[in-house]
Amino acid sequence: MKKAVLACFLVLVLVLGGVAFGQQVQIPREEALYVAGFQWGPPTTDNPFTGSPMTFVSNPRQHIWIYEPLFTYDGLLTGDFVPILGESFQWRDDLTLEVKLNPNAYFHDGEKVTADDVVYSYKLGQKYPIGYSSVWDWLEDVYKEDDQTVIFKMKADNPNKLMVEDGLGAAYIVPEHIWAKVEEDAGNDIAEIRKFDNKDPIGSGPYRVYYESPETIILERVDDYWGVVLYDGELPRPKYVVHPIFKSNDEGNLAFENGEVDLSQQFMPRIWECWENKGLPIGTWYKEVPYHIPATMPSLWFNVNKPPLDNPELRRAIAYCIDYAKISELAMSNYSPKVEASLIVPYGAQAKYFNKELVKQEGWEYNPEKAVEILEGELGAKKGSDGIYVLPDGTRLGPFKVECPYGWTDWNAALEIVAQSAKAIGIDIETSFPDAPVAYDNRETGNFDMTMWTPSEPSPAQPWLNFQIVLHSKGVPEYGKIAYRNFGRYKNERVDELIDLIPTVTDEAELKKLYDELDSIYRKDVPVIPLMYRPWVFYEYNETYWKGFPNDDNPYAPGMPGVGAGIKILWHIEPAK
Repeated sequence: MKKAVLACFLVLVLVLGGVAFGQQVQIPREEALYVAGFQWGPPTTDNPFTGSPMTFVSNPRQHIWIYEPLFTYDGLLTGDFVPILGESFQWRDDLTLEVKLNPNAYFHDGEKVTADDVVYSYKLGQKYPIGYSSVWDWLEDVYKEDDQTVIFKMKADNPNKLMVEDGLGAAYIVPEHIWAKVEEDAGNDIAEIRKFDNKDPIGSGPYRVYYESPETIILERVDDYWGVVLYDGELPRPKYVVHPIFKSNDEGNLAFENGEVDLSQQFMPRIWECWENKGLPIGTWYKEVPYHIPATMPSLWFNVNKPPLDNPELRRAIAYCIDYAKISELAMSNYSPKVEASLIVPYGAQAKYFNKELVKQEGWEYNPEKAVEILEGELGAKKGSDGIYVLPDGTRLGPFKVECPYGWTDWNAALEIVAQSAKAIGIDIETSFPDAPVAYDNRETGNFDMTMWTPSEPSPAQPWLNFQIVLHSKGVPEYGKIAYRNFGRYKNERVDELIDLIPTVTDEAELKKLYDELDSIYRKDVPVIPLMYRPWVFYEYNETYWKGFPNDDNPYAPGMPGVGAGIKILWHIEPAK
């Protein structure tokens, strides 16, 4: 193990010596935090407005190494907003949100972060199709009241407090004095703006780009980082953050086991063997199943208007026939707890809206006998000579095609289990794993029988956002045209009413009633079936060189390495030697 670590270190020294300074530069291992799982492929640009930023440092929706939002959100543990550039926010009235800025904040070049920068950054999303433009579906205006106060004004005819609060963490604040010039030089053409490579990006975060190559990205701590005021005057412990760029999970996981990576968010099967069988100083959030914090809900989506899948009882029979425990064990290495019949994830900030009793009364679980009872007793189906059920009108139950992108190994395995489970009771489902662009196009145009996708990630707008993405029919185009939600084109007038109503309600007791009603309608109609609870990010740490990572026994920060509220980890870890 020591030889592998040393070799990695020497290559790094030689590369840095030849490119960064023209002389040998040594980075002590105890000053560098090695991370993995955020960058796949060589970096091509540090421009955060490219649509698909090609470095993990220019994807600020998740990573706040360089660019910072007003607030981050701890959706895994507390459901709290964490102040960053924003000091506080409050609703002045039903349409007006006031944000107070932290007066200490400044960019890496010494320029203060002011309300002008915040307004400018948000209005970029109004002018151009970029990562947080959707917040303008609900906003009428964002304007400066004074240098430390920004006002967000919602549209009177389409207010949504949940999504506007979500937007407080979605937009990354960039310096107007730099990007206004980029806009001008580009002729206010977003295609030209995206060509700007943004070398040595200037943000307000705790790190700057130190070195980039096809093999490695290195960040260096900003030693005059303004944000020390948020952390009792302390800087992040690692002086450097190093991201080796691996070609595969296998390569990255081997480096992680060898101590060449300290903090990883790659999928690593059977990770418990690292400490149980190999005695390595490796940990995850939990010491036992499910090891990681459940946060997202990859699900089976039906084309609910395509006979015979338009029959909710057939969809319910499929829900009963799926072996969810096998999906958890074989597809997810036991990283998913028991999945429930609900669009509300029963963990983290959403848990307060999860009604366990209603789920038990109205939901489903793996029960092949119940699936057969529905097929024969309620649908009147009979098995053909090939063992596949046929409805009274002669419709054979299959072949139905279920798909997701090729190479998504845990999802591919999950759908193989869905197909096997269905065929075991007499429903013919076949898997299809096209390349990702084809799978995306099929999903968005409605060209599928069944497909697999995740409703949404943790957000201040949850669990409303799950229901909105899965069930809301307003604004969803017809089949053949591109839709970014409600891919199965489900429609229910009462559901639309409830989804429109919830963002206007603040009383918690009333909200729970509304979510109960929504979830009950969902269970009655079964337009999607949750297959697993997946971590938002996998969280794995190796304490060979750094110790003090958070976990269930010491939950001082969520297990999100460098992501959102997880940035706090960098202030708590310390050298292990």
